[in-house]
Formats: sequence, C-alpha cells, structure tokens
Amino acid sequence: MKQSIQLRLGQSLTMTPQLQQAIRLLQLSTLELKLEIQSALESNLMLEVADELNDESSDKPENSESNTQASEKNQKETLETVDQAQAEISESIEKTEMPDELPIDSVWEDIFDGSTSYSQPKDDDRYDRLEPSQGLGKSLHEHLTWQLELTPFSPVDHLIAVALIDSISDDGYLSSSIEDIYQGIIDEIPEEYEIVTSDVESILTRIQCFDPVGVGARDLSECLLVQLRHITEKADLHNKAEELVAQYLNHLANRDFSFLIRHLKINEFELQDIIRIIQSLNPRPGAQITNKEPEYIVPDVIVKKLKGRWRVELNPDTLPKLRINSQYASLIRRADSSNDNTYLKNHLQEARWFLKSLQSRNETLLKVATCIVDRQRAFLEYGDESMKPLVLRDVAESVSMHESTVSRVTTQKFMHTPRGIFEFKYFFSSHVSTTDGGECSATAIRAIIRKFLAVESPNKPLSDSKIADMLMKQGIKVARRTVAKYRESMAIPPSNERKRLTKA
Repeated sequence: MKQSIQLRLGQSLTMTPQLQQAIRLLQLSTLELKLEIQSALESNLMLEVADELNDESSDKPENSESNTQASEKNQKETLETVDQAQAEISESIEKTEMPDELPIDSVWEDIFDGSTSYSQPKDDDRYDRLEPSQGLGKSLHEHLTWQLELTPFSPVDHLIAVALIDSISDDGYLSSSIEDIYQGIIDEIPEEYEIVTSDVESILTRIQCFDPVGVGARDLSECLLVQLRHITEKADLHNKAEELVAQYLNHLANRDFSFLIRHLKINEFELQDIIRIIQSLNPRPGAQITNKEPEYIVPDVIVKKLKGRWRVELNPDTLPKLRINSQYASLIRRADSSNDNTYLKNHLQEARWFLKSLQSRNETLLKVATCIVDRQRAFLEYGDESMKPLVLRDVAESVSMHESTVSRVTTQKFMHTPRGIFEFKYFFSSHVSTTDGGECSATAIRAIIRKFLAVESPNKPLSDSKIADMLMKQGIKVARRTVAKYRESMAIPPSNERKRLTKA
C-alpha cells in the first residue's frame, strides 16, 4: 500500500472551553450555582460583586487610555498615602505603652477600641435572628449516648448499653439479635463478672425508656407496646389496645375488623377509639432525631398574574450582580507581554467568559420558563385537573433548542407560582387518549383520581376497576393497571387497606 499525503476539507463540532462552561452552569441548581460563583470570585481577581450604589461606574470603558493614565496617577498617590499612614501608625505604636493592668473602675473598651472588621452590626436588617444555627443537630446515636452518660450504670451494664446503642438503626429499631450482641461483648467482660442473655435484655428494657420512647425495639409490636405503656393519661381501652398490638396486629393491618371485634369482645365504636390510640403512636421513633441540615428550595423563576396576563421573571435574589473590576482591568497594557500583564489578561478573559455564560443561562432559563407558562396557563388558572400534556420535544421546538438543553434547564430548577412552588419537571407529563380524540395528561388523571378517593365511602372504598369505569364515563380511556400505577405513584394504598370504620 503506497503512502500519500491528501488534503481534505470537513466540518466537525468541537466542545470549546466556553461551551463546556456554559453547559455546566446551565445544569447547576441555584445552591450549586452560588457555590460556583463564590469559587469564581475567590479565584479570579477580575470579578467582583457590583455595589448597587456604584453601578454607574461599572458602565464606563475599561481599557481607555485616559482611564489608564488616571488610574496610574491615583495608584501612585494612594501608595504614597498608605506609606505615610503606616509610618505614622508605627511611630504611634512605639510611643504608646500598654499598661500591665487596667484600673479597677475601667473596662477594656474605655482604653482600647474593641471593634473588629468582621463584627456584625446590630442594626443590620439582613441579620436573621431566627435562622437556625448550622451543625447543631445530633444523630440518634449521639442522642442516646448522651442519655446513657446521664443514667447510673455499673461498668458492665454500661458496656452492654454501649453495644446495644451501637446496634440501633436510624429508624430506632435493634438491628442485631440479643444473642449476637451477647456473643460480641462476652470477650470484653472481665472474668469476675458473669452475664447471660437475660442481662442484655434487661439493659435493653432500660434503653427503650430513653427519648424517644420505643427506641431499641426488635419489631413493630414491641415498639408500639413500649409507647402504650409509657402513656401517662391512659383511657379505659388502653388494655385492649395493648392486647391488640401484642396479639392481633396483623389482623389490624389486614383490616379484619370483624375478627378484632369478636376476639377483643368490643363493639365498632370501641374498636374505632382503639385504632385512634394506636394511630397516635410513632412506628419509627428514631426518625424524629436527625442531624441532617434542612434543605431550602429557592425558586429560580417567579410567575405572577398582572392585569389578566401571566408574567414570568427571574428571581433577583438567586444571583448576585457580578461585574469586571475596573481598577484591575485598567492595569492591563496592550503592548506589554510581561508575565504579570499576561496573567491579568487571562483572568480578564476568563471573567468575561464567566459573565457571558451566566447571562446565557439566565436567558435560556427565562425562555424555557416562559414557554412552560404559555402551555400550562390552564393549570395556573384552574389547578391540576387542567394540566396539559407536555414533553421536552414540545418545548425544544418552541424555543429552537435541543432536547438535551431543555432537559438540563428543567433539572433542579423551581418555579414560584400562586399555586405553590413546583419543579420545572412537574409540568411535563405523558398523555392518555380520550374518547373524543383529544388528550389528557397523567397529572390531570392523578388529580381526578384523588378527587374520586376524597369522596369515597370509608366502609366500601373504590377499587381500581371501579375508578377505571368512572374515568371511562368522563371520556378518559385508562386500564385498571394504569389506574393502579397512578395510585401507587401518589402513595395511596389499595382499596382493602383504605377500608376503615365510621360511626353511624
């Protein structure tokens, strides 16, 4: 095969660093974008947060020759002033002698200025006193250990209690058996002490009295029993409630009310009161103790109705106003190729790319949000039942973008509407054909199903087949399996589990 040199012309799509940065910023959430902006401010000296009072100065040309000369002159004067001030401060410090002790009737602030540059002003309106402190939450393990240290235990009992607390899961249940815990600590017990599995169970009984009550239970029945026994104001039916939880909890889960009435020897009204007592208990006591920080949702877009028209605007609080630092930009010289000048030029170019990427993100976000609001005006006016079918392709064709770009824009982005805060993805749903040839969105069908279940008979709940028939009467062709899928997506139990007693 003979080698040869050929010249070919062709086009190819390449991912430039600017395009990669724009795509990465596009898919970031609001909180992630704030971290990215903070990182850019710390790493790029050309970026700064614009002061609202000095916004007019940011509109001036950056690299004009007059500005450069004026800046150099001001810089020299500033350096001379700073040197003179430092000399005066040094001289005053040398002359000043710090006393060894303060007078008895004086305080530190009378002689020395105690103010610092980082102190929080008392009259700052932005300081929220009700904001929860960060990092103060305790985990369930730490909460139980704290109570353990306040409880009088012998050294051996303390060792057993530590092993039991280590085996408690985040839900509050004991994840290991008593025998396994006993075998795990038997080698750590001194020889002069002898323990058996009953000793471990007795320590577990004491731990179950810790806060939250019921922690350390081995199953649901034991957890509910411990809570029932610690209720101070007991009703007349508490003994029956303890009997039901201890022996017939599975029958209660299966809604076998006739069996419970017959074996507990009570009537329907008493059974209803017993069920109300059991429902007041916490089946997962450990879940109320958590060290996770609360996650706040900051809407990216605000939707309002003004003079009969829906208006879409970006949330002004989500992004700080960034600009190019004119002082550093004026130090750049066009014909200078020194390392310092090249360093400043690179930072200036990166800052401009970053600002352009942020502007592109805001424009794309506003464009997609406006398209969604135009398509879902009926939802904003009348609610979930009026939600229109919408897919990514519809928005992509409307705003002349690729579906992948729309997908990035709608991920972890939130919209504040008069009906609440919704993720952009909430407005996208599949559709089901209707008998008149139209389409009905899955969100609207779920809203209709919730409306049916809200008025169903407690003694005879609606089955999935019955719901499908009711939807068919409204012109929506939905199979029973589809109804079951929608019902499960809303965390609604089946009809046999929704059955409950009612007073006549």
